[in-house]
Amino acid sequence: MTRLHERLLHVEDRTHHWFVVHGIALLRIAVGAIFLGFGALKYFPGVSPAENLVEATTDLMTFGLIPSGVSLAAVATLECFIGACLISGRFMRLAIWLLALQFIGILSPLILLPGRLFAGPYHAPTLEGQYVLKDVILVAAGVVIAAGTFRGGRLVRGDLPPDSRVLVVAGQDEPQERHEPPANVVLSGSSSSPAYHGESRSWSTKAGVPPRERRTRAPERARH
Repeated sequence: MTRLHERLLHVEDRTHHWFVVHGIALLRIAVGAIFLGFGALKYFPGVSPAENLVEATTDLMTFGLIPSGVSLAAVATLECFIGACLISGRFMRLAIWLLALQFIGILSPLILLPGRLFAGPYHAPTLEGQYVLKDVILVAAGVVIAAGTFRGGRLVRGDLPPDSRVLVVAGQDEPQERHEPPANVVLSGSSSSPAYHGESRSWSTKAGVPPRERRTRAPERARH
């Protein structure tokens, strides 16, 4: 029973490590596929279920100055561009800012068209209202993607990754241990509280020691 429990813990540990390394990338690709797919539907009249809602919202936001067909094509192009960037991982800085702009437009019907979104019995959300409310999940996913990919952010786990190796760094008064993670993580912080980051191939420690055993000249002792 103890061996089975240890086995399950090992599987859980490796699975969680895989989640840390690849979780944000999977979320980024999934959100990108949603934006790319839903954006492409808006290019075809009568195909997108959100077509009328998008036209009504953009008409209010632009004070009717932009024709509905033009605004719908612009929204479709914006969503397809964001989706392509998220899937490919290219132009992420621009994609994140455009995503923030798009989220303003996505959630604006809650303020501009509340009577249309909550016209059900006892002010329950209609199908369009549910369509908009579920976009709150996309907003939260966008925040995670921005935190994990924008300006060098990474998802961090506070302990050592599975199957890490121990290196001894000589040249100090007392040998210190450094743990070498797999090639796709980075170890940071002190040796007492290491942490590794997913989707990175660099190495760093508090002492600045590279990931190999290195010997340096011991400090000279004071002579009496």
